[in-house]
Amino acid sequence: MKRGSKKGLRSIMPLPLQGKSVSHFCMFPKVNSADYDPATTHVYLNVYDLTPANSYFYWAGLGVFHTGVEVHGVEYAFGAHDYPTSGVFEIEPRRCPGFKFRKSIFMGTTYLNHIQVREFMEHQSSNYHGDRYHLVVKNCNHFCEDICYRLTGNNIPKWVNRLARIGIWPLF
Repeated sequence: MKRGSKKGLRSIMPLPLQGKSVSHFCMFPKVNSADYDPATTHVYLNVYDLTPANSYFYWAGLGVFHTGVEVHGVEYAFGAHDYPTSGVFEIEPRRCPGFKFRKSIFMGTTYLNHIQVREFMEHQSSNYHGDRYHLVVKNCNHFCEDICYRLTGNNIPKWVNRLARIGIWPLF
């Protein structure tokens, strides 16, 4: 995610908690969603438009999209940067800077509580370094596919990453 402002983004660092507060590992202050309910364990895929052309191509099952996974009132996503550290970040759901929110898709539920989800994300973030982001083979949609499947057992809709799979995403 090189586009847009980095305001409101918090990096996920793959470090063991060892009894320390989760906020200890955040670069920015804790994000609290206004509609967060600690009793819910729903997992959502939040889809954003990367280009105005999506308005035309979306109905044909095509488009260039950014995605994030929302669970326990926090959205996790993956983006590019120039450093060999995690490119996973967290934001307030449906408010990723630099992108236009399109829709939330219910992916299923998870049995993990918010602390377990945070530990899971910290562990998974070691597989998603910002300097290894690639539009076709390792992008935000690949991250969300992996995380959604591990949390719920469900795959994200095929149309979300279709252009990367057929290798023409960079042409948009």
